[in-house]
Amino acid sequence: MSAMLIRNARVLTMLALGETRPPPGGRRGGSLGELGVIPAADVLLEFGKVSGVWARNGAGNAAITNIPSDVREIHAHGRVLMPGFVDCHTHACWAGSRIDEWERKLAGATYQEIMASGGGIMSTVRAVRDASETDLFDDLAYRVERMLELGTTTVEVKSGYGLTLEHELKMLRVIQRLDADMIVTVASTALLGHAVEGDAGAFVNETLRRTLPGVSAENPGVTVDAFCEKGAWGIADCVRLFEAARAMGHPIRVHADQFTSMGMVERAIELGARSVDHLEASTSETLAALARSETFGVGLPVCGFHLDGRYARLGELAAMGGKVCIATNSNPGSAPCPSMAFAIALAVRHCGLAPAQAIVAATVNPATLLGLHDRGYIAPGARADLLLLRHTDERALAYEVGDNPVDEVIVGGEIVV
Repeated sequence: MSAMLIRNARVLTMLALGETRPPPGGRRGGSLGELGVIPAADVLLEFGKVSGVWARNGAGNAAITNIPSDVREIHAHGRVLMPGFVDCHTHACWAGSRIDEWERKLAGATYQEIMASGGGIMSTVRAVRDASETDLFDDLAYRVERMLELGTTTVEVKSGYGLTLEHELKMLRVIQRLDADMIVTVASTALLGHAVEGDAGAFVNETLRRTLPGVSAENPGVTVDAFCEKGAWGIADCVRLFEAARAMGHPIRVHADQFTSMGMVERAIELGARSVDHLEASTSETLAALARSETFGVGLPVCGFHLDGRYARLGELAAMGGKVCIATNSNPGSAPCPSMAFAIALAVRHCGLAPAQAIVAATVNPATLLGLHDRGYIAPGARADLLLLRHTDERALAYEVGDNPVDEVIVGGEIVV
């Protein structure tokens, strides 16, 4: 592995003055927009990590000396060098298509109506059950490769389209195999409370009696997730699942307040959830409670763009002191999108975030949420997962829509795109 020197870049370190590492709990409130910009700097990468960052002087002259003999030099010419995107909420492992359902939606059907008629999540469940592991793997690999081309160097992928132990394990094996095979980091989540099949009580009991223990045995410590909503999992059943999962040593996350404010956010905070995701229907009181907690609020603005024009009020959450992330929610039904840059653009236009806040919410904060404290910032010792943009102004990430802002993607110190 050769060394790489990136010269004369506008570097977003994501560090405040005096910091050598980001806050261990993530950026929140007034520090959410801290980009730690060095207007002109040289950055040396060695052995897959950042080994040095040197600010150029006022005349733009390089400050680095003792350059390794085998170094590969990249001249940024003032372009932005920043951490790779961390997409902390996706359902990118799926089979089948939901385009027909999208046409129904365009004709006036609601998301809940489509679910009630056997569509929505359950149509994808049927397709996933029919698919082989090889087909699921190939489809997921294609989607993650596209995400990489668009600047995502770490991606979380959930199960949840299997519902039974057999098929949930199939999905998790595919996700973990991709993590082993691809240069991208793929973090797996067991979404065991996604939909309800048949009698709700019997299904929940089977999930707690058989699916959760079976998943736990093969995937110790994997994060467990659920979708709390009318027509999906109710609060009491989510709490039962999460209490059982925590007793087995699993962190928890939850989808909540997408369509209905049901009180799950408050319960999730009490249970120590790592994040509450969606928040489109959250009240100001709920957002205030979330802001006081250590739980991240994850906005999924592509969902509002594709479904119903409703967006989480992330700017309000940040102003109250909360910890904010954004993600694509990439899935076949409500967010068919691989682009974190598009999520940033939407979050600024519709969720109340400033461009700098949205960039933090797409990099260092989601890395912290996923427990990956070696990335999301640029400083000696950090993992060298970086993006060299086409732009010399990072605000263009939010301003420009519909194009790929990335010139080079660097993963583990090597240019991969």
